[in-house]
Amino acid sequence: MTRRTMIAAIPAAAALAAKSGFALCIHQTTNLNAGFRKSLEGYSKAGIRFAEIIPQHYDEFVNKEGAAAAKRLMSDLGIKPVSSGGVRGLAEPNPTRAKSIEELKYRAERVAQLGVDRMVIPCAATARYTPDDYKKGADNLREVGEIVKGFGVTAMLEFMRGSTFAGSVPTALQLIREANHPNARFMFDFYHFYAGLSKLDDLDLIRPGEIHHVHFQDVPRIPRELLDNASRDIPGDGVAPLERMLKGIRKAGYSGPLSVELFYPRLQNGDPYEVATEIKKKCEAVLRKAGML
Repeated sequence: MTRRTMIAAIPAAAALAAKSGFALCIHQTTNLNAGFRKSLEGYSKAGIRFAEIIPQHYDEFVNKEGAAAAKRLMSDLGIKPVSSGGVRGLAEPNPTRAKSIEELKYRAERVAQLGVDRMVIPCAATARYTPDDYKKGADNLREVGEIVKGFGVTAMLEFMRGSTFAGSVPTALQLIREANHPNARFMFDFYHFYAGLSKLDDLDLIRPGEIHHVHFQDVPRIPRELLDNASRDIPGDGVAPLERMLKGIRKAGYSGPLSVELFYPRLQNGDPYEVATEIKKKCEAVLRKAGML
């Protein structure tokens, strides 16, 4: 890829940001089997300027070549790392939480080395909980916020479809608001929102400035009973009311990356440039239809 090719893609990314406040980003899970360097090279060639890194890719690269080389690679490619996959088991009370806390400290330090200032903490809990557990959950998130604050990182609670503790927008917002820590924030995931327990009216519950990061996907046209964590479409390929959801998060004051996180094997095993090009084309069509491009 030449420098001219990379520079030529910048105006399109700038136009999207100027029009809507959003910026298209790709989550490296989407190209899980490509590795750190190859995935980022493909994104850059396709005109993607933002990436969400994952520990598997980052650790493999950094353990061989060092954090400085990772930062230099992203700088050379014109890609900004905006977020990182993080650690589970931190919000909900659970017997292995102490181990998760230690992993959090390690992971926050590593992503901070790359200049990443936020990481996702998914809540995939499956146990049974009581109302009293939610007070403990808020305390847990406050502790998490205090830990990552020392690394200049913000931890973002991801509500998840199927979670028995934080599976919807109202519950995640309640936990974050009660934690009341500047480094423990709320994030919004299009798939978990529409395929889970949340309602479209829940978009109105989000206060200006509360959304700190967004995962952007569609929901496939299959019976909802067949959905699982991996059944996510490229935006525009599915049935979710993306336009209404986009307008909802913009109304809530969100202005930042839309990180496309997908799990289909054809994408994870595909050429990152071709995958990124397909994603970019389809996402831009969705945003154009919504009047945001």
